[in-house]
Amino acid sequence: MRQSPHATSSEKQNPSAIAQPVIDMLPRLHVLVIGPGLGRDLLMHDTCARVIEAAKKNHMPFVLDADGLNLAQTRPELVQGYKECILTPNVVEFARLCKSKGIEPQGGAGGKDVETLAKAFGGVTIVQKGKQDLISNGVRTLVSDIEGGLKRSGGQGDTLTGSLATFLGWRKAYLDKIWDHEGDLGEEELLALAAFGGSSLTRECSRLAFSKKGRSLQASDLTEEVHGAFLNIFGEPSSRL
Repeated sequence: MRQSPHATSSEKQNPSAIAQPVIDMLPRLHVLVIGPGLGRDLLMHDTCARVIEAAKKNHMPFVLDADGLNLAQTRPELVQGYKECILTPNVVEFARLCKSKGIEPQGGAGGKDVETLAKAFGGVTIVQKGKQDLISNGVRTLVSDIEGGLKRSGGQGDTLTGSLATFLGWRKAYLDKIWDHEGDLGEEELLALAAFGGSSLTRECSRLAFSKKGRSLQASDLTEEVHGAFLNIFGEPSSRL
């Protein structure tokens, strides 16, 4: 977030003033991704909290990843019960979120832990990243077990958050009926499909990148595989919309 060069000293330390230019842009946006590269600075987190509150008033979906998950952990009221929110914790982040809710993970297969945590957050969607990605809103739990690469590189989650944001943007286009369709998919089902689609695409990107780069794989290598991975998983429609 870039501050105005003309901002006063007090404005530069005022999270509401810093957040306002971003809030003013929200009507032109479809989805927010908060977290990658965010850091733990208190002023930045205060600023993000105000942006999130404004996004909720606009019923805007958002994805919290990386340091953005710290907001869900320390300020759970920001996401509590907001079903347009997706959290994307890895194993360590998942444990921290469970601890913040007083939940003792039980382990095992079937996604019971992620289901319990999603319920505790009031029905947000959680993508628990791991050997299999477990996706749950507390009611419906999906297992994304498409083969991925054999190396997980730091920053790989950025591909997931970007993919999730893209699918959520397409979800909004569907709900806004910018093309003719029967409208037989509801908001909740579409959000689950967006989460599953983002997970599947990322895992396929990882598989393709690892097949080329092996142990030298870096997170940035996944970006080069997005197009091929999309075609492998979803294909392209026979005619343009």
